[in-house]
Amino acid sequence: MSLLPTIKEVLFVPIHPKGRVIIFMVTVLCVLLFMISQTTGFIGLILLAFCTFFFRNPDRICPQSDGIILATGDGVVSNISISTAPKELDMGDDEYNKISIFLNVFNVHVNRVPVAGKIVKQHYIAGKFLNASLDKASEYNERNIMVVENATGEQIIFSQIAGFVARRIICSTKEGDLVAQGERYGIIRFGSRCDIYVPMHYDLMIEKGQIAIGGETILAVNKERFSSESLNWKKL
Repeated sequence: MSLLPTIKEVLFVPIHPKGRVIIFMVTVLCVLLFMISQTTGFIGLILLAFCTFFFRNPDRICPQSDGIILATGDGVVSNISISTAPKELDMGDDEYNKISIFLNVFNVHVNRVPVAGKIVKQHYIAGKFLNASLDKASEYNERNIMVVENATGEQIIFSQIAGFVARRIICSTKEGDLVAQGERYGIIRFGSRCDIYVPMHYDLMIEKGQIAIGGETILAVNKERFSSESLNWKKL
């Protein structure tokens, strides 16, 4: 199977299943608005175009290796800090490099798994809807936290965080599931943030302000286990 995108894949980006109902409803609204007037109908077309654009769900060429951690979402790296694991997980006081990726309304909002392994913990917290770019959003906002254990027993923490506009976190993966690196696992509607907790023995490959691409950008590398010879790619 070729990893190069076809013309069809470039021109016709797939839509996430959770967006199809909304797009259908907006289409009906658009028709009704055109029945009122052309002006309101064009407003409906703009809204329909935005919804279709927002729920795009493109395939990605995902690097595959036990020694790397991939970005879980598209957007700008808004913060890198030293942090302990979220207190809800009860995982002790070990420190991690916490990488925060802020997704604006124009980014792809489909989330992807950072490493292959088994989901050993999942914890959903209902919370507030502060601006997702603020660091305190990790503690106060609605969020869904996952822990995946890789083949060597390392546990990587990653979370979906709702923002000021985002009001719906959707996660299709549950505790006990086996997941592939770069696999889709959820979506956050309309502006949000992803946090990834990277063990301290990994070398960070990104900086604050850099643009990350979910499932493609390598955030960190464990040089003791990673070699270029072991790296391959998979379309997901």
